[in-house]
This record gives sequence, structure tokens and C-alpha cells, in this order.
Amino acid sequence: MTSPQVGIVFWIIAFVMLISAFMVVSLKNIFHSALFLILCLFSVAGIYVLLQAEFLAAAQVLIYVGAVAVLMLFAIMLTNNLASKKIRQANRNVLVGFFVSVIFCFITLVLLVKTYVSVWGKLKPQAVLPAQNVLVFGKYLMTKFMLPFEVVSVLLLAALIGAIVLARKERS
Repeated sequence: MTSPQVGIVFWIIAFVMLISAFMVVSLKNIFHSALFLILCLFSVAGIYVLLQAEFLAAAQVLIYVGAVAVLMLFAIMLTNNLASKKIRQANRNVLVGFFVSVIFCFITLVLLVKTYVSVWGKLKPQAVLPAQNVLVFGKYLMTKFMLPFEVVSVLLLAALIGAIVLARKERS
């Protein structure tokens, strides 16, 4: 794709990502929130494809969309009292959340400006990626970062087992 087409596709994907992220935190139905989370994660994978990082896009889809989102949907489906009248689905701390969000956005903008001035402004526009970046990534994943990778997989397994145990206790 040419540069103007990439820009248009980027803004479309970014718009879908922002709207779906907003829907994740604003919907009261947790199942619908999980579906919008899947759409948001797919949008992130689309951004990776635009950045020509196909391996990261595939990993994004396989790991986050395929594993974490399915795990969340599985836990939600096992929950009996999803829409019970006992469950309060509104937050009383909206004002505190708003101020924390404004502070977070301000700090993020300050860091973005500092990063642009110190790093992004000095980058060459035609930087070439190394040809063996997937090979190097796989080598690091299987040597230096093997333990954290396995710890995360065990943590996800423990979360799945915990969701099943909690769902079974609710039914009985």
C-alpha cells in the first residue's frame, strides 16, 4: 500500500480501537464488554500489520484474542448470576475515576512529548528492520526469557482453574 492508503487504514483501525476500548469500560453487560475487548485486541493486531510486524500481529491474535479473551468468555459463561439483581453493575466512584483518568492522560501526554523530542525526532525516516528479527525474537524467547514465558503460561492456567472452581461453587 502507498503511504496515504496506510494513513487512512491506520486512522480507521485506530478509530475502531478507541471506540471498542471505550465500549469495554462503559458497557454494563460484561459479556458485551468481553466481545468489544476482542475487537480492540484485533485492532491492535491490525496496527502491528501496518507496522510490518506480522509475527507480533500473529502472536497478538493467538495469545490475547485466542487465549485471554476465550478464557474471559469461558469464565463469564460459567457464571450463573451474570445479570442478577444482587450484582451492582454501576460504580459509585465515577468522580474519582474521572480525576484519575485526567491525571493519567496528562502524564501520558507529557511523556509522549518528551519521548518525541528526545527519541522520535531523531529517528531516520527510512530505518530498515533487521532481516532476522523473528529468528532473534524466537532465540530470546527460548533462551533468556524462557522462565518468564513459562511463568505467564502457568499463571493463565491457574486463572482458568480458579475460574472453574469459583463457577462450580456458585452453582452449588
